[in-house]
Amino acid sequence: MELVRRTVSYAPLDLTGKVAVVIGGTSGIGRAVAHGLAEAGADVVATSRRQEQVDAAAREIEARGRRSLRMTSDVSERGSLEKLLDSSVKALGKVDILVNSAGRTKRASTLDFSESDWDDIMDTNLSGTLRACQVFGRHMIERRYGRIINIASIASFRALQEVAAYCASKAGVAALTKSLAIEWAPHGVCVNAIAPGVFRTALNEKLLDGTPRGQEFLLRTPMKRFGKVEELAGAAVFLASDAASFITGEILRVDGGMLASGVNQ
Repeated sequence: MELVRRTVSYAPLDLTGKVAVVIGGTSGIGRAVAHGLAEAGADVVATSRRQEQVDAAAREIEARGRRSLRMTSDVSERGSLEKLLDSSVKALGKVDILVNSAGRTKRASTLDFSESDWDDIMDTNLSGTLRACQVFGRHMIERRYGRIINIASIASFRALQEVAAYCASKAGVAALTKSLAIEWAPHGVCVNAIAPGVFRTALNEKLLDGTPRGQEFLLRTPMKRFGKVEELAGAAVFLASDAASFITGEILRVDGGMLASGVNQ
């Protein structure tokens, strides 16, 4: 009997010809992801609420030889997201990749946490992610192709002291990701999330450096350091690429081993 050899060809981590929209893509994690997608070959629209930040992000993407668009957006306003989609399609032809990175948090005792603060965090982190997925997901389903990457958190899995609203919202993002994944899988749309560990940004560096909370984060991270936002780009490129064509409903942890951690000393 003749043995027939079958070879499997894996898609490269190449995003040439793809168009990505990164909501919350002008600072922190979103900006690093936008840069990573551009360096992998994608044209990238990095958007947020502030025009000056959008303009700066577009220049950075164009400096990498990719096309971009200078469009602000607000995840609390569906019309803003619909305009973002329409403008992106008109200028760049389509949207293949959506990254939801807009987010907010506030630390306070839950007993004293106001309903307005709770609602603001939920509306941005969870409802805003849903709105963007609905608006861009419809476009992707019509084209029978899409990659959606939501930004979850270690707080999707573990409680963090005095940030109950943030933890609840990010647990919701993880659950939403899985729900959309099974709904949209038959239509060629993969929906996944990245759960970052503790990454140093301009917003949290004072918290991380020289505080008991920062020291506890380090103690619980086997790599004994905080992440660099650039280290999230590879995970985003992978999930956005055709190399991940059979992956959906996954929450990819990029946390230096934190969630795997038990006793560290």
